[in-house]
Amino acid sequence: MLTYLANLAHRRPKRILVGAVLFLLVAGAIGAPVNSLLAAGGYNDPTSQSHLASDILQKHFDRGSLPVVFEVVAPGGADSPAARSRAVEVERVLRESNHIRQVVSYWTSPPAIAAGLKSKNGQIGLVAAEVEGSDAQAPEWAREIADEIPTSADGVIVRAGGTAILYDQVDKQSEKDLLLAEVITVPLTGLVLLWIFGSIAAAFLPLAIGLFAIVGTTAILRGLTMVTDVSIFAMNLTTAMGLALAIDYALFILNRYREEIANEIDREQALARTVNTAGRTVLYSAVTVALSLAAMAVFPMYFLRSFAYAGLAVVGLAAFAAVFIAPALIAVLGPRVEAGRGMNRTRLQAPVEKSFWYRTALRVMRRPVAVGAAVIALFLVVGSPFLNLNLGYPDDRILPPSHSARVVGDDIRTEFENNIADAVTVVLPDLSGVTDEDLSAYASDLSRVDGVSAVTSPTGVFLRGERVGPAIGRAGADGERAYLTIDTHADPLSDAGEASLEALHRVPAPAETMFTGLAQWNSDNVNGIVDRLPLALGIIAVTTFVMLFLFTGSVILPVKALLMNLLSLSATFGAMVWIFQEGNLGALGTTSIGSLVANMPVLMFCIAFGISMDYEVFLLSRIREQWLASGKTAADNERAVAVGLARTGRLVTAAAMIMAIVFAGLLISEVSTMRMFALGLALAVLADATLIRGLLVPAFIKLAGRANWWAPAPLVRLHTRFGLSEEIPRPRLDSDVAHSEPSRV
Repeated sequence: MLTYLANLAHRRPKRILVGAVLFLLVAGAIGAPVNSLLAAGGYNDPTSQSHLASDILQKHFDRGSLPVVFEVVAPGGADSPAARSRAVEVERVLRESNHIRQVVSYWTSPPAIAAGLKSKNGQIGLVAAEVEGSDAQAPEWAREIADEIPTSADGVIVRAGGTAILYDQVDKQSEKDLLLAEVITVPLTGLVLLWIFGSIAAAFLPLAIGLFAIVGTTAILRGLTMVTDVSIFAMNLTTAMGLALAIDYALFILNRYREEIANEIDREQALARTVNTAGRTVLYSAVTVALSLAAMAVFPMYFLRSFAYAGLAVVGLAAFAAVFIAPALIAVLGPRVEAGRGMNRTRLQAPVEKSFWYRTALRVMRRPVAVGAAVIALFLVVGSPFLNLNLGYPDDRILPPSHSARVVGDDIRTEFENNIADAVTVVLPDLSGVTDEDLSAYASDLSRVDGVSAVTSPTGVFLRGERVGPAIGRAGADGERAYLTIDTHADPLSDAGEASLEALHRVPAPAETMFTGLAQWNSDNVNGIVDRLPLALGIIAVTTFVMLFLFTGSVILPVKALLMNLLSLSATFGAMVWIFQEGNLGALGTTSIGSLVANMPVLMFCIAFGISMDYEVFLLSRIREQWLASGKTAADNERAVAVGLARTGRLVTAAAMIMAIVFAGLLISEVSTMRMFALGLALAVLADATLIRGLLVPAFIKLAGRANWWAPAPLVRLHTRFGLSEEIPRPRLDSDVAHSEPSRV
C-alpha cells in the first residue's frame, strides 16, 4: 500500500497537490468561524451530584446555570444616592433580560441577606444573578448584558464578574493569546526551519503538512460543535500539535529521502524507499500519539474530551499529509529539496562514526550505570515536589488583575464576609414525608456550622440557629422538592472551604440531599478526574505497549519506554508544582492559589507522553533496522544503538527545539493555565529529546544487551503474523557507509 502511494505521488504529484489545495479551501471555509462556536468552560462532571442538582434547580426552580456579579464601587459609600442610582440601573438591565434569573441586590434584599452584600469598608455593594444556558451560551449573554451597563458614571464604577463573565473573558483572551503566539512563533519557526532544512523549498514542506492538518482539524471541530460542546482551548492544541508533528514528520521523511538520494538511487525508488521506511515509522508514531491523546475521551468533562477530538484529528491529518502529500511535494520540488546547508549530501555520506551522536552513544555505553544513575537521580530530585500535588478547580485567578472578573473576585475574597456568587446550595429532590418544620430544623442546624453566615430556606432565613427573616429569592419548594442556600465565610477553593463543605454534609437531613456550588463543583470534578485516571493511564500503557511490541517484536523495549516516559514526566510535573502551585519564581507572573487546575496535569501528561512516544518510535526504527541487518551479537546491539542515535539524534533534537519554540510561544498567554501548559510541555519535550533519548536510552539498551529484543515464543509468533516485519532491501548496511563509496542500485 505504501509503495503504491509513493508511486502515485511520484507519477501524479500535481493532481495530488491540486486536491490538497481544494481540500484546504473547503476546510478553511467550513472551519473559519469555529472560534466563535467554541466554549470556555467544560470543567464540570455531568454525572456528579453538583451537576445533577443544578439541573433540578434550572428545570424546576427557574434558576440559571452560571453566576454573574456586578460590584458597584462608590467613594461616598454603597448607601450614597449615586451608588443607589447605579445599582437600580444594574438591576433594571438584569430584570429586563430574558436570560437572567434570581437577581439579588444589597439595595433591595432583606437585612439578613443584604449584610453579606456590602463590603467591610462600606464602599462596595453587590448585585448578583444567574445566567441561563450552557457554558457556550451563558458567557455570551452575560457579556451582552454587561455591555449595556456603563462602567463609570457619576463617580461610581460598575464592574462585572462571576463565573459567566470569567468564562467569556477567558474565551476572548485565549483567542488573542493564540493569535499573538502565532504572530511570534510562526516567523521564528520559519527561520529555524530554514536553518535546519537548509533551503526555502525544503522548509516549506513541514509548513505545508502543518497547514493541511490545522485547517482540516478546524473544519472537524466545527462539525463537532453541531453535536457536542467543544472547548476553546482545543484550538491551542490544534495549532501547537499540528505544527509540531508536521515538523517531526517532515524532518524524518525528508532526511530519509536525502539519505537515499545521497546513495545515488533514482528519485522514484528513493521516494518509494522513503515512504516504506520513514513513512511506515510515521504511521506507527501517529497511531501511538493518537492513542495517548484519545485516552482523554474517558473523562466526563468536555474540556478534556475536546483535546481528544482535536488530537485525533490533527494527528491523523498530519500523518496522512506526511505519507501522501509530502512525497508529492518532494516529487514536484525535486532537486530543490534534496540538499541544503546542514543536511547536504556530503554530510549524509559521511561515516556515522564521525557524528556527535554516535560518539555520545559510545561514551554513554562505556559507563552505562554511572550515566543512567545520574540522569535518574536528576529526574527524581526535580520531580520530588510532585509528591505534594494538590488538584483544584479554576476560578477568576487564572486571569491577570487587568480583567474585571479577576478584580471582582479579588474584592469579594478580601472585602466581603462571604462570597454570594459561590454559595453552597442544597437540593432535596424528594420531599415525601418532609414538613415545613423539618425544613426549618434542617436550616437551623446548617446555620450553626462554623463558617456559615446565613442559611436561606423556603421557611425563612436562619442565622446561628435562629430564624431572622422571611425567605426571599434564594430558596424554594414546589411540594415535591426544595432547595436551600448557604452563605459561608470560607473561600470555596481553599482548605477551609473544603472543611466547611464536609461539615455541611455531616448535618443530618430530613431527606436525600444533593449539594452544588463552587465548593461542591471543586470536589466533584477533582474526584471525577482522579476516579477515571487509572482507566486513562491503563489505556495509554496497554496501547503503547501493544504498538511498540508490534513495532519492535520486543517486550523489554516497550516497558523501558513506559518507565522512562513516566520518569521524565514526573520531573516535569514536579517543576510545575514547584513553580505554579508553590509560587516559586513568582509563579512566572501568575497567581498561585496552592493548587494546580485538575485538568491540566492530565492534559499535559497525555500530550507529552504522545510526543515522547513519537521520538521513541523514530529512534527505535533506526536501531531496529540496523539490528535486523546485523549478526545480532552483543557488539551488534551496541552498534545498532550508536547508529540509530547517529541517524536520529540531530533530527529529534531539531524537532524538539522547534516544538519547544511552538509551545513556549504560549508563555505570553494571559491565562495562567495556558502558561503552565506551555512551560510544562516545552520542558518535557526538551528533557525527553536530550536526557532520555541521548543518555538514558543508550545506557539502558547497553545494560540489557541482546535481551532488548527478547519476547516469549507465543508473542514471537504473534509478532511474526501481525507485527511490522516488511523490510525494504537496502544496497548496503550503515556500517558499510563508513568504509565504501556509494554505489548505484
